[in-house]
Amino acid sequence: MTDLVAYGIAVLALGVAAYAGWHTYRRLELGNPLFYAVSVVELVLIALLVGGSIALGSTDRDVDGVLFISYLVTMVVIPPAAVLWGIAEKSRWGTGVVVVSMLTISVLSIRLLGIWKGTYA
Repeated sequence: MTDLVAYGIAVLALGVAAYAGWHTYRRLELGNPLFYAVSVVELVLIALLVGGSIALGSTDRDVDGVLFISYLVTMVVIPPAAVLWGIAEKSRWGTGVVVVSMLTISVLSIRLLGIWKGTYA
C-alpha cells in the first residue's frame, strides 16, 4: 500500500462522488454512465484487495492483518451495495446513496494507508 495508490483511489472515488452528486442535484436516476463509473471504482478496489492481500502476506511490517483485510473487504462490498440501493430507490436519493458510498470509499482508502503504515489510533 503506497501513498500513490491510497490517494489515487481517494481521488477517483471523489470524482465519482462529484459525478453522482451532479446526478442527485439534477434529480436523475442511476443510469449507465454512473453505473460504469462506479464499476471502474469497483474494479480498482478488487485489484487493491488482491494486491493488498499479497502484500500483507509478504511484508515484514507490523500490520494488523485482520483489520487491514476487513477494510479491504468492506471497500469492495460498498459499491455494489450502493448501486443496488441506487437502482431500487427511484427518487433523487438513489444517486445520493452513491455519493455517500464514494465519500466513504475515499475516507477508507486513506484510513487503510494509515493501517498499513502503522499510524492508526
